Formats: sequence, C-alpha cells, structure tokens
Amino acid sequence: MQTISLEKELKGNAYPGRGIVIGRSKDGTKAVTAYFIMGRSENSRNRIFAEEGKGIRTQAFDPSKLTDPSLIIYAPVRVLDDKTIVTNGDQTDTVYEGMERGLTFEQSLRCREFEPDAPNYTPRISGVMYVKDGNYSYEMSILKSNNGCPDSCSRFTFSYENPAAGEGHFIHTYMCDGDPLPSFEGEPKTVEIQDDMDAFTDMLWNSLNEDNKVSLFVRYIDIAAGTYETKIMNKNQ
Repeated sequence: MQTISLEKELKGNAYPGRGIVIGRSKDGTKAVTAYFIMGRSENSRNRIFAEEGKGIRTQAFDPSKLTDPSLIIYAPVRVLDDKTIVTNGDQTDTVYEGMERGLTFEQSLRCREFEPDAPNYTPRISGVMYVKDGNYSYEMSILKSNNGCPDSCSRFTFSYENPAAGEGHFIHTYMCDGDPLPSFEGEPKTVEIQDDMDAFTDMLWNSLNEDNKVSLFVRYIDIAAGTYETKIMNKNQ
C-alpha cells in the first residue's frame, strides 16, 4: 500500500472524527501511537484528555455543560503489562479485561460492535501495541455497521509484525463530514512516522481542523527499555 502524508491527509479532511495512529519511528527505536478526538456538538467539544495511571481518560472541561457522558467519557488508553491499548470508546476496558483473562485482542472485541448512535453508527476503532524484550508488533481493529444497517456488524482486524522503521498505520471513524457521517472504509492507511516526538505532535495538532479538534495524545515507547514519553494537547487548556 502506498505511504501517504499524514499531514496532508488530516488537512484535507475537516472531520475524520476520532483517529488512531500506530507505528515505528524512523530510527527504528520507538513504538509510536497517537489518538485524537474531534467534535461538532457542544457536548463533544467540552472535553479534555487527562493522565490516569499509565493511561489517559477523557473528562468534561466544564462539568456543568456535560449533558450525556455515555459515549464521550471513557479511558482511551490503558496499559496491561507489555501491552498498550488505544481505542475510541469504553471498549478499552473490554480489551483490557479480555486480555487479562487470556483472550486475544480480536476475541476480546467479539462482544462489542459499533456505537448505538443512529443514524451514524460510529465505528469502534481499537489498537494494541506489544513491546517486550526488544520486540514490537501491533494490531488494529474496526467494528462497523454494514452500510448503515443497525442489525449487521462487520469486523476487521489487522496485524503488523515487526513493523518497518518510519512506517505506521492510521485508522479513523469517518471518511469525512456529512449527515449521517460516512464510516471509514478500507484498510488502515500507511503513513510516515517521525523520530522527533515534539515535531510529530505539533504536525498532528496543527493539521487537525481548528474548529473541530478537541484533544490529542501521543506516546513514544522505547522498544529496548520499555520506557515511554507522553504528550497531551487540549484545545480547552
């Protein structure tokens, strides 16, 4: 698959919704992930990312304006041993608990499907990174309605073993803005991953639509040592 510019991809799409990027830094030493959220409603835009243990959680920026927390307040990132789980909903907990019981990433998601937010039926996108003893691989998943049918869930899992240096994959919830919002189609997009965490974070944040962007999380994990650095950007802070 052709490698595309993540910067151009984001600048050319006013509303990709929520997005996950996972890959490997160009020098090959870091496992990299990013997760962003966007919003069109006041309720969706009234959020920030906050660190919680080794992961993060969404919170209401102004609690007095929070109207429905069901699909917007969750833990997008959790860490289980050598596994970093990143998702766009409360299925983070589903994956964490399933893998803790010995299920695979794909098996853990079998009990979940797309979000019940008709008529959009927002896809659930998820990823897990495995960093252990100097080895690195990752998986990504999308659970989506079958052409907007609420009774049919299509499930896709993509596995990337020993990913190439400087390469990553990008998956997001919506193809573009619309009413209803059209779900993501196809495989995760192959994108370039930079060595410089600050530059990568700035590129992502500055490429997201100014009106619709809400929060961004970026983490670089040292593959050899297992240590990590995190950056969080919140429009409301």
